[in-house]
Amino acid sequence: MAGGSPASVLVVGDCMLDRYWDGRVGRISPEAPVPVLHMRAESNRVGGAGNVALNAVSLGAKVRLLGVVGEDADGRMFRDLVTAAGIHEALVVDPAATTTVKLRVVSQKHQLLRVDFEEPLVPAVASFLTARFAQLFHDSSCVVFSDYAKGALMDVAQMIQSAKSAGKTVVVDPKGSDFSKYAGADLITPNQGELAQVVGPWADESELDRRAFALREVLGIGSLLLTRSERGMSLFTSAQGRPLRVDLPAQAREVFDVTGAGDTVIATLAVMLAEGRPLLEATRIANGAAAIVVGKFGTSSVQRHELLDGETT
Repeated sequence: MAGGSPASVLVVGDCMLDRYWDGRVGRISPEAPVPVLHMRAESNRVGGAGNVALNAVSLGAKVRLLGVVGEDADGRMFRDLVTAAGIHEALVVDPAATTTVKLRVVSQKHQLLRVDFEEPLVPAVASFLTARFAQLFHDSSCVVFSDYAKGALMDVAQMIQSAKSAGKTVVVDPKGSDFSKYAGADLITPNQGELAQVVGPWADESELDRRAFALREVLGIGSLLLTRSERGMSLFTSAQGRPLRVDLPAQAREVFDVTGAGDTVIATLAVMLAEGRPLLEATRIANGAAAIVVGKFGTSSVQRHELLDGETT
């Protein structure tokens, strides 16, 4: 960062623990036609909104994380990992909740199987999170909502309205078929599947233009950044009161693992915007961050020196 105090970012959303069982497959089971994994190592990383927060703190921001975990061993491990990373946690710990865990069984850096352990949150817990949000968001210049549809963001529309009324920059990684709950956000970052679920499939780029700009207009969203895998990103925004589309080609030389790439993109955008960088510059930097992280294995983060070589940090 070029001088000044660190950017301040609040990340709100669905928290989960990413667990990896790593081993080697040397034979097929005699009991069924399935590979037998010789287990060698287990590792745990913060996932979901936690990975967004980890990426943001890796880029030099002051980060606070708000979400829900259970009062269980996995929840304690998640909190320990968050604290060790230098993230200020403001997590709601619910004795009745089960911490969401995504277990990936891996051999030679290739996923063989993913097992999800999760239970839906009850509305009362989400309401408690919303009340805590009202106490926290004033201290951050940018608020990120990381929606994995696990229930933490049941009241996201109310939270967005509160943050915008206080002049905060709001960015959203959306989920589901109804984006109206994100109305008024400064920026949303759907992938192609998520956008098609809302506006329907498009036959060509002209139709994509019409549908993306129409959605932006209807919801009163400042900008829409569509992430397109090997096709890079398309930003739908405005300049001098007129619609503007900017396409950024993918920069990755080799895609190794896309796990958590969306988390890296939105975290990078949030930090750059919180630092006062223009949207187009922030988007270009986020595109570069995506290229870096897909070349790493598993839920990973991008370090600032990887992203902004040559800057004074």
